Amino acid sequence: MTHVLSRPLPHRADRPFLTDGGLETWLIFHKGIALRAFAAFELIENADGRAVLREYFEPFLQTAAAAGMGFVLDTPTWRASPDWGRELGYDRDRLAALHRAAVDFLVALRAAQPNAVDVLINGVIGPRGDGYDAGHIMSVPEAEAYHRFQIDQFAHSRADMVSAITMTNVSEAVGIVRAAREADIPAVISFTVETDGRLPSGQPLGAAIEEVDRRTMAAPAYYMVNCAHPDHFSDMLQPGAPWLGRIRGVRANASRQSHAELDAAESLDAGDPVELGTLYGRLARALPGLAVAGGCCGTDHRHVQQMCAVLRDA
Repeated sequence: MTHVLSRPLPHRADRPFLTDGGLETWLIFHKGIALRAFAAFELIENADGRAVLREYFEPFLQTAAAAGMGFVLDTPTWRASPDWGRELGYDRDRLAALHRAAVDFLVALRAAQPNAVDVLINGVIGPRGDGYDAGHIMSVPEAEAYHRFQIDQFAHSRADMVSAITMTNVSEAVGIVRAAREADIPAVISFTVETDGRLPSGQPLGAAIEEVDRRTMAAPAYYMVNCAHPDHFSDMLQPGAPWLGRIRGVRANASRQSHAELDAAESLDAGDPVELGTLYGRLARALPGLAVAGGCCGTDHRHVQQMCAVLRDA
């Protein structure tokens, strides 16, 4: 099939895009919802869950519209791959129906916005394992076969793109890109890094981006960094490095804590929204192609509002 884009992707558009914050941490710490296996996708299955998701997304959408920015609207499917679904009691048929329902929910949410021209529906894919630990690294063919399930659901839906979020290693990223290319849907790869700016696999961020591009003929639409504080990777953004131009999005954590510290935390470290917004201004200077700004663990609408203000003024 030929996937028809309804709107230009962020790196091709004439305005910056916002996205949301740390959905799962917001649900757990702000709403008191106990997520099984850190999975938010189960909320799609009932009216109360969808109402909570609507409550979460609407302030972000309103901020983007007021600033004249676009918005990347994510499906809550980071944990909805076959292994995680099986752990939670979902077979493939039920998971497939859930993906369709997630996209339909966001399409309706987009249509309800007064200014929805530049809202993109983004099908979210998470790592097969733990987003904080590279663990067992699949071969590229294994990763391609595993992630094809979610990618195919999105490719046959009204999703505009797919994004692999919190990727810990190159082989899994390459497999995802190849599956997306086969399904003819644009793919974004978002790596996470430790406090030293390296992926959990130990590879430097720039080397990982260069390797994925080399092994896929630069097939990803663009790259992002997520689930890390700007201080963890800013030193890696050396002026003049060719791969910097491939990073078009950042979704930073509110906290400077390491992944291990966050994993063990029993309370939310929401950091300082104003300070985080200021750091995005510095990131915009280091990444002249920055097109998407949002948050990850610990962030909410306050953080993204500060990012928006700084980037709008810049």
